[in-house]
Amino acid sequence: MSSACEMELNDIEDVVENGDSLSPSQVPEQRCVVAKVRRRKGFGAREDVCADRHALARNKKVVVAGCVPQAQPQLGYIKGLSVIGVQQIDRVVEVVEETLKGHMVRLLGKKKVNGQRVGGARLDLPKIRRNPLIEIISINTGCLNACTYCKTKHARGQLASYPPDQLIERMQQSFQEGVCEVWLTSEDTGAYGRDIGTDLPSLLWQLVDTVPDGAMLRLGMTNPPYILEHLEEIARILSHPHVYSFLHIPVQSGSDEVLVEMKREYCIDDFCHIVSFLTERVPGLTIATDIICGFPGETKDNFEATMNLVRRYRFPSLFINQFYPRPGTPAARMLQVPALEKKQRTRELSKLFQSYQPYDDKIGQRQRVLVTEESFDGKFFVAHNKFYEQVLVPHQTELMGKMVDVDIYEVGKHYMKGRPVLNGVFCPVSIAPPLAQGKVSGLLVPSSDTTCCSRDCCDDQKCGKANCVTFVQTSGWRSRAANGAGHMLQAVGLVVGLFALAAATLVEVYRLASWLAPYAR
Repeated sequence: MSSACEMELNDIEDVVENGDSLSPSQVPEQRCVVAKVRRRKGFGAREDVCADRHALARNKKVVVAGCVPQAQPQLGYIKGLSVIGVQQIDRVVEVVEETLKGHMVRLLGKKKVNGQRVGGARLDLPKIRRNPLIEIISINTGCLNACTYCKTKHARGQLASYPPDQLIERMQQSFQEGVCEVWLTSEDTGAYGRDIGTDLPSLLWQLVDTVPDGAMLRLGMTNPPYILEHLEEIARILSHPHVYSFLHIPVQSGSDEVLVEMKREYCIDDFCHIVSFLTERVPGLTIATDIICGFPGETKDNFEATMNLVRRYRFPSLFINQFYPRPGTPAARMLQVPALEKKQRTRELSKLFQSYQPYDDKIGQRQRVLVTEESFDGKFFVAHNKFYEQVLVPHQTELMGKMVDVDIYEVGKHYMKGRPVLNGVFCPVSIAPPLAQGKVSGLLVPSSDTTCCSRDCCDDQKCGKANCVTFVQTSGWRSRAANGAGHMLQAVGLVVGLFALAAATLVEVYRLASWLAPYAR
């Protein structure tokens, strides 16, 4: 069970429900792992207690993972349960085996190599992608901030970046497995490399070189302080044809007084400079941001400054959070804004956000989009244009994984609808067939046959790419995943990647889920 906060939404799949196609000997995880996601702030502990009891009542063994048990291992509702820390996810097999024997195991230590703190779980762990077309890669864990409201720092600790060569290798493997879109994520992507003598732009230029034609790279959340010195390079990267012109920069408040109390390490002028600079040099750039309503000590004037900031930039994507005091954080000990006032401010900001329509001028435009997902209601496929704006297209199987030209005929607050153009671009972008849904990543290895895949490209020419090769199945992944343990290890390997992914990408996936949520209604 993931007991971390609701920001793990969409990170964890219920492996139990996906095990139907396996033989009984291959699904021991149905006896020992409950995959669960917390969905609402403030109610997580209560939901987790109920889930614990439900699992135990069904004679299941429970293993708890995530930020909350890492930071607060003495919580009453996980008493007597096995717990695996955010840096020990690659030992999930060991923990599950011991839990099945009736033992309680708690692995909460921090990992070091040669005395140096390392990032999270290994990048080469087997995993199951929630979407075979999308790879999510954590480039670093932890952060350099000390925000007074944040619990994640208690669990993640200081910044620890993955070496560039490991990230490049993971990217290349992903594309070889049919991925056509990669999300780079972490608690703060902008801080990448400061602990290992490099920086984010240097990494991004290396990664961009590995992206095949038509495939896309999306940069995750970055806090304002760590991109100020790289604005010119970031603007160039966001203008690259293989990179979405999209950036998520959480501001949290429009008041310098509140930012000081939050210990955000920037002022509102810094944020405005970043947004104005980038939108000027990257025409059409989408800026997403976060705001906390009712932070302790926030006055009406402070809140009005936040409202003015939203009026000024009319953010097309705005994640509004009513302040909730996390136990053990400095902000929880501050003088709180009355609950009714917090709710009122949240409503006012939400009303302002709903008052403007960011896509009204898009009707009639022709856009090129990459189709990668299905809408929550199952009625459409979800595509994104260069600016990572969502475009709903017809639910036609042949569109999935393709770069398609569409004409925009309808818009809403959070989406556009596009009609495929007859005789327009209709191009597969993956250099290899994507893995089947539920298949473990990491089973593909280059064969001796380096024949081009010979798919038709947009220009009706053969691709002729040096890295476009034929791949074959190995007899199993145990030789790669480390000294297997028979069917138990193979089956539990299905969950390793999911838990590692959840532990590494809490923030980004929750916010993307919030973005997509309107389609479920």
